[in-house]
Amino acid sequence: MQDTAGTWLMTSLTASPLLIALMQTAASLPVLGLGLLAGATADLFERRRLLIFWQSWMLASVAVLAVLTFLGHISPWTLLAFTFLLNIGSSMNNPAWQAIIPELVPRELIPDSVSLNAASNNLARALGPALGGLMVAAFKRTDTGTAYVFLLNSISFAAVIWVLVNWKRIPLFKSALPSERMAASIRGGLRYVRYAPNLQASLLRAFTFTFFFSSIWALLAVVARNDLHQGALGYGILNGSLGVGAVVAAFNLSRVRRRFSTDRIIAASTFYTVFTLVVLARIHQPSAIIPALIVAGFCWTSTMASLNTSVQVSVPAWVQARALGTYIMTFQGGLALGSVLWGSIAQRWSTPVSLLCAAAGFAASFPFVRHFRILRGGIPDTTPHTYKKAAPELAPFPEAHPDEGDPVHAGPVRISIDYRISVENYAEFTRLIHQLRGIRLRDGALRWGIYRDAADPWHLNETFIMESWLDYLRSRERMTAADERIRKQVFGLHHGPEPPRISYQVYAREISNPTPDSSA
Repeated sequence: MQDTAGTWLMTSLTASPLLIALMQTAASLPVLGLGLLAGATADLFERRRLLIFWQSWMLASVAVLAVLTFLGHISPWTLLAFTFLLNIGSSMNNPAWQAIIPELVPRELIPDSVSLNAASNNLARALGPALGGLMVAAFKRTDTGTAYVFLLNSISFAAVIWVLVNWKRIPLFKSALPSERMAASIRGGLRYVRYAPNLQASLLRAFTFTFFFSSIWALLAVVARNDLHQGALGYGILNGSLGVGAVVAAFNLSRVRRRFSTDRIIAASTFYTVFTLVVLARIHQPSAIIPALIVAGFCWTSTMASLNTSVQVSVPAWVQARALGTYIMTFQGGLALGSVLWGSIAQRWSTPVSLLCAAAGFAASFPFVRHFRILRGGIPDTTPHTYKKAAPELAPFPEAHPDEGDPVHAGPVRISIDYRISVENYAEFTRLIHQLRGIRLRDGALRWGIYRDAADPWHLNETFIMESWLDYLRSRERMTAADERIRKQVFGLHHGPEPPRISYQVYAREISNPTPDSSA
């Protein structure tokens, strides 16, 4: 209701297709800039309190917008500004909101839970636009109707806050180590994304799909007003048609996933969206557009829920909110950037030209992005691995720099592992050790290398650098069951009566004030 009323209010304040399309940008742009920060805060701070704070922020933002609209002190830029503020709260709220799903249901039910979450969102998307359009149309003045919608939305946040206040949260992962600082947490999230191919594939496919699909969300109000000559209620029905298809998809997605892979679902959704864009550009009959939009809504939710699930199940608990923040940032970034582009083309030329450009671009990009397959190799086991042996103790070294004995500051740390590999296992070892490389780097290593002895080529040494001793201890907590299987395979190829020899070395800083010799 908020999105429909706000966009329709903008159409009454200005005739500019660009300003109307910027409503979608104002809704999406905060996530583009705040996605990583939102994910980092959700991984660092207590999620229940964090959610309460950002729900209160959104309540206040939309309540002020309602008051200004009631008083008639509203302009296109004021509306954009408060839409932006509202969505700052939404962008900071969403990673924590999605990251609590594994805290509420067993792991095997996550895909169905994501689908049900999509169903609730899209049921609102189906009913909300029509109700929002009806509520706006019920008043003689557009600004009065939209003000009541804004007021109703502000009240709705109070109900969510009440639920969160009464939720007895039991977190899945709680580190026994001191928490990371914010900057280090963000760097850790980026590092994880850089060395996680499955996550990268999901992010790329999400950006591509939302970038081109955004032309429908951004220009549908312009199509309703200029091409179909409809009012607020007509626009609400068109928007609601997408929501109806989305709800149908959410309740049938489990069956669809059993028959088709995620890659096939995305491929079918891509080509149907191209068809829908052509219909919107060329056919100006509601009887043709509404069914096309219903199926497009089915494709939208099928793709987005599948990609969201792929992120949820492919990352461990310690980095989940940061991964989801990156996903939401990518998702909304595609919407924001796409909305600016398609709105600019519509203003420069026409809405049909913009829709046809989006259709052509979507079809042309598919042969390139289809090579990035979703969950290649299956769903990993992200259960935390528990080491049988305790971590080695950092020996005190009082004669050196005072930080040398402090695990928080001692470092950098070099971990060196010596292997003896037989000739017949050499090829398999090099294949597996380079898989282990990605795990080391994802879990916090700054640098990694595998070297063979120049004089004895079957003697190999793995070396990786951690920023501090504390980061090394964190990397042990971050090892998953799937990661441990690869590490065991690597260690299993070692040839010798003893396991691979591991040494831990702390960087030796210069001693500027050496302790005087007491015997002098």
